[in-house]
Amino acid sequence: MITEQNRPLKVVKFGGSSLADAAQFRKVAAIVREEESRRYVVPSAPGKRFSGDTKVTDLLYACHAKAAKGEDFEAQFTEIRSRYDAIINELSIDISLDADFERIHRAFLNGAGSDYAASRGEYLCGKVLSVYLGYDFIDAEDVIFFTENGQLDNEKTNRVLSETLTRHERAVIPGFYGAAVNGKVKTFSRGGSDITGSVVARAAEADIYENWTDVSGFLMADPRIVEGARSIDFITYTELRELSYMGATVLHEDAIFPVREVGIPINIRNTNRPADRGTMIVLEAAEQHNGEHGITGIAGKKGFSVIDVHKDMMNAEVGFGRRVLGVLERFGVPFEHLPSGIDSMGVVVHTAYIANCREELKREICKEVDPDSVSITDGLALIAVVGRQMINNVGTAARVFLSIANAKINIRLIDQGLSENNIILGVAEEDFEVSIRRIYNEFTVR
Repeated sequence: MITEQNRPLKVVKFGGSSLADAAQFRKVAAIVREEESRRYVVPSAPGKRFSGDTKVTDLLYACHAKAAKGEDFEAQFTEIRSRYDAIINELSIDISLDADFERIHRAFLNGAGSDYAASRGEYLCGKVLSVYLGYDFIDAEDVIFFTENGQLDNEKTNRVLSETLTRHERAVIPGFYGAAVNGKVKTFSRGGSDITGSVVARAAEADIYENWTDVSGFLMADPRIVEGARSIDFITYTELRELSYMGATVLHEDAIFPVREVGIPINIRNTNRPADRGTMIVLEAAEQHNGEHGITGIAGKKGFSVIDVHKDMMNAEVGFGRRVLGVLERFGVPFEHLPSGIDSMGVVVHTAYIANCREELKREICKEVDPDSVSITDGLALIAVVGRQMINNVGTAARVFLSIANAKINIRLIDQGLSENNIILGVAEEDFEVSIRRIYNEFTVR
């Protein structure tokens, strides 16, 4: 039983790259044992050991696909088993997964669902890690619950998980899965172990949720675009949400909400460089943590289209925008931004959402609002420049726009929310990388 309620408590989640092989397991164990406060551990399934390797989760998906077709899946199944056997043997720990593999193999033959198949990577990894650490094992299926519509059942999960954790001083809880209403295994989307870690941190009333991966926190820009991009020491949940949505993928964006509700900070750390401080994600950054660049980060994505609707005196027509958006709703097309003028309305959408309904969509908009013209322009990339200081720094927007203009790049869309913590730019896809580099240099190069 936990009796020292006032001592520090950390929930630590380790990604697939952190648990790829026995050597990585040793790193993880050293990190966990370094601090007594790291009492609850959430593991992903073993990831790639080297370039060209296959993640265990992908092998499990391949097994399931073959089994569903009645094809032989023994080669992939043997490879999965050998991955875990190698880790167990190299760590010299006393555990046998024979019964688990027999049960999983039987389930594949009997038509187990893809969620069950994919979840076994985390399940097996959790069992091995719990023995290696000397921690209790809590099956996520017993403490993580989903509703009938497939969403996380927050109330039940928090209640059951909180009560369960009080009976375990230290424990390993596998990430990525839980139980559906019918009792079958249900998984989060890919990257869902981040969510499990966040849910466990909330239930444990942790002081910090540490998320260990293969990078030392968030960078100000994608290092594939900006070589040597600087790291971010402190970032707010709001800024993280903006950057994650626009393509920064260090942390699953849905992992923010459980801990944000109760004000638990997240620390993104690097398993391979544990001395690095990483990035601290907080509700509000203190004044001394505001940074030196005026912006927090830059992120973006390609693959957008603009639906441009033009009609003279549109601004005087009550309900015009609602009717246009109603058409998109009927087609199941969500929108990203709504740049508009007096006589025109633009709707930015993911190109993929309209790939099979472009002409029908235009015809329905014409029927609904009788515009002078409707056109769709593809090849748009969106860039988000995010920063909590932007609202107080005069000239930030001007610097962003000037950096793009000096590169002879045309800005096709500008959108800034009233909170003024981000500026969204739309540029041609071919100008995407150059634009990000220009903005980054404007705020970091002295």
